[in-house]
Amino acid sequence: MNRLVVVSNRVPTPGGGAQAGGLAVALAGLMEQRGGVWFGWSGDISNDHSVKSHQDGNVQYATIDLSQSEHDRYYNEFSNSTLWPLLHSMPELMSFDRRNASVYRAVNERMASSLAPLLRPNDMLWIHDYHLMAMPAMLRARGVTAPIGFFLHIPFPSPDMLASVPEAGALIRDLVAADLIGFQTQNDVENFAEAAHRLAGATRLTGGWLHVDGRRVRLGAFPVEIEAREFAATAEHAWRAAPTERLRRSLQGQKLVLGVDRLDPTKGLIQRLSGYRRLLETRPDWRRRVTFLQIAAESRKDVSAYRVLREAVDREAGAINSEWSEPDWTPLRIVARAGARSTMAGYMREARVGLVTPLRDGMNLVAKEYIAAQDPQDPGVLILSRFAGAAKQLGSALIVNPHDADELADALDTALRMSLSERQERWLSCWRAIEGATPVVWGRTFLATLLRVGSGAPANTVSGPKVVPEVVRQRNVFPG
Repeated sequence: MNRLVVVSNRVPTPGGGAQAGGLAVALAGLMEQRGGVWFGWSGDISNDHSVKSHQDGNVQYATIDLSQSEHDRYYNEFSNSTLWPLLHSMPELMSFDRRNASVYRAVNERMASSLAPLLRPNDMLWIHDYHLMAMPAMLRARGVTAPIGFFLHIPFPSPDMLASVPEAGALIRDLVAADLIGFQTQNDVENFAEAAHRLAGATRLTGGWLHVDGRRVRLGAFPVEIEAREFAATAEHAWRAAPTERLRRSLQGQKLVLGVDRLDPTKGLIQRLSGYRRLLETRPDWRRRVTFLQIAAESRKDVSAYRVLREAVDREAGAINSEWSEPDWTPLRIVARAGARSTMAGYMREARVGLVTPLRDGMNLVAKEYIAAQDPQDPGVLILSRFAGAAKQLGSALIVNPHDADELADALDTALRMSLSERQERWLSCWRAIEGATPVVWGRTFLATLLRVGSGAPANTVSGPKVVPEVVRQRNVFPG
């Protein structure tokens, strides 16, 4: 069996409790089963350029530190202030500085130089996400001939949007040094294929292939999944636990609307609050009968756009509560701290409405978690943005345009009034889309495709450019 080498910006701490983001949750089971090397940034800031390594079970965790300058320019600035808004098609939040782009490339170079000596002849490499888009070419320049796969967990924009960053063409050319490039949705595949044609001179072939610089590169859509049955069991147990019981008592019989997000400009939090405000304005009969709890865990506090967003959310939340609160009822509760995953699962099961309305999202696993958390006998209703990758799978949710406050208010009113039979029907359709898929199946499917592509064997096992396992395709096929 080929050894798996996973490369990501952050490496999860073995036995450290909460995983370091959605990537770790998706990959942890696969790595535990298959073994190999997980390489990336340690999360520490120092001037030590050595590689730190330790073994946990059959997985070797190898990490490097970043200097303060590298952290600021590679991570805060270019990755999160340039690429993140660019790839989410939000240019109004984007800043570009050539010095940051240069440090981004230098960090990708250093990671490639640190990783290359750890590799063995039969390894397979799987590089993850927008922080490391230059790394496939950096590894090839160091003589690495192993199969290289790359997966983007967030959306990929149109070529016209991409061209607004001068560095974009170089990054596309670096990325097509990989053998397989995976995305959350077919729309992302199409956007990348066209961008590679325009910016890297690639020729589009049939079956999801590109021809560039005398070699072929495979593209495909691989929707990221959750462990739905496991999350359902967690939610059922957590619903009876003390945190959910305290929340339930505090509601005093009111219906709960729940949002669970990172505090991020892409999540549509201001637009979501505007929709809830419109509900209170236009449907006064819901006053004192509904409470909206928004969990908005702070992240990336060093990025100015996130600080501005926190202030805007606080202002809007304060305005809603100031205008609509009564002595014994607060219509909106905001929590800016992350909670335990099990606690969130219990809250999701309690909520009559799950409000997942990003302005743009690769997949959005929270939407799938909300569906998995529901009581099949008395399920809640998912309201889901049409701009989330999960909308392709969860079409029986109430699909909305998050920019339209009236449409959000209408959907909230519909969800809160929905009959039990319709709630059950919609939930069952969504559940069938996710019940058989797992992160491990997702990972195995990507790696099986990479192995075929890397060995020169035909990679198409289904018609068209999308390569998705049958267990994942049970509902028409992600969310990143």
